[in-house]
Amino acid sequence: MKKARFTESQIIKIIKEYESGIDAQSVCRNHGISKATLYNWRKKYSGMEVSQLKRLKELEAENRKLKQMYADQSLDNLMLKDLLGKKL
Repeated sequence: MKKARFTESQIIKIIKEYESGIDAQSVCRNHGISKATLYNWRKKYSGMEVSQLKRLKELEAENRKLKQMYADQSLDNLMLKDLLGKKL
């Protein structure tokens, strides 16, 4: 089954629809998502606006890149220390 991707504005719209009083089962059925997905989104994004969610996604992507860069540098550093240790 193909995994559906929702935009930030769609996620916020779905959460606001649920928070307006419509029951979870109806919201999930209308949008083709599971209850678990709805509850996870609500836990993570409740109270946010679209611009805040976009910024959060950007920061998460930047954080992921920085962690990868740190891991690469640490590995390079470890290899250089190992190489220098063997030469002495």
